[in-house]
Amino acid sequence: MSYSERALAFECSGECLYGVASVPDQPAQRGVLIVVGGPQYRVGSHRQFTLLARSLAEQGIAAMRFDYRGMGDSHGAARTFEDVQHDLRAAVDQFTSAVPQVRDVVIWGLCDAASAALFYAADDARVSGLVLLNPWVRTVDGHAKATIKHYYRDRLLSAGLWKKIFSGRFDFAAAAGSFVRLARAARGGGKQQAAATPDDAPLPDRMLAGWSRFRGKVLLILSGADLTAKEFSDVAGASDAWQRQLNAERVTRHALAPADHTFSRREWRDQVANWTSEWVRSW
Repeated sequence: MSYSERALAFECSGECLYGVASVPDQPAQRGVLIVVGGPQYRVGSHRQFTLLARSLAEQGIAAMRFDYRGMGDSHGAARTFEDVQHDLRAAVDQFTSAVPQVRDVVIWGLCDAASAALFYAADDARVSGLVLLNPWVRTVDGHAKATIKHYYRDRLLSAGLWKKIFSGRFDFAAAAGSFVRLARAARGGGKQQAAATPDDAPLPDRMLAGWSRFRGKVLLILSGADLTAKEFSDVAGASDAWQRQLNAERVTRHALAPADHTFSRREWRDQVANWTSEWVRSW
């Protein structure tokens, strides 16, 4: 299907935001808002978001990608994924205004954009679904546990490591020091923490709360070769509450075993785009 692209400028809390909408000639009533994660702007790593939006538009699904305040071309002070709720609402407002055929919106987010989507979605009735890729649940102890469990295990099986050891070029002292620091972090550093309020609870708990509040459909996609995805799987696997959410009928799950964090190869990127479009059109 043919499509056109439109440059968009819109306001958020007195600042100007910029985005691009990829709009089919006959758009479906469900559109996809692509939310940027990490220190990225609306094009994405290896043009990931641009290519995704165009792929969706070719299949009749309008897509919009934009820059938060303080990122890319948008004005204002930079902010973290935990402080972009106003940006997301302004983007949904603009999307549904610029493409009036769009009646409900799926938010697509990778890494901490997935976390931002979970914080926002339940408070906007126009959001009918979420596509969450390698959600960011990073805590100091969680990252340490995931690194010990996954990185060190894989490292021990690496031929490169043993070659370095036998050649005498391996720094045992530095490696031991790094492992000890991670082990301490994994145990929480031995410090007692006060009971958290909802606003300052650990990130995974706040994300679970957002997931529980949201009543729409969810597509979860995890990379097999990504520590962020493994940390999410470890957190969710250790929690009955997370498992209840992940196993709910409204949740669809896919894993792409060889893929890295940003699905950097063409075949991985295309698979993600196909899963997304098929899922968006399936209900």
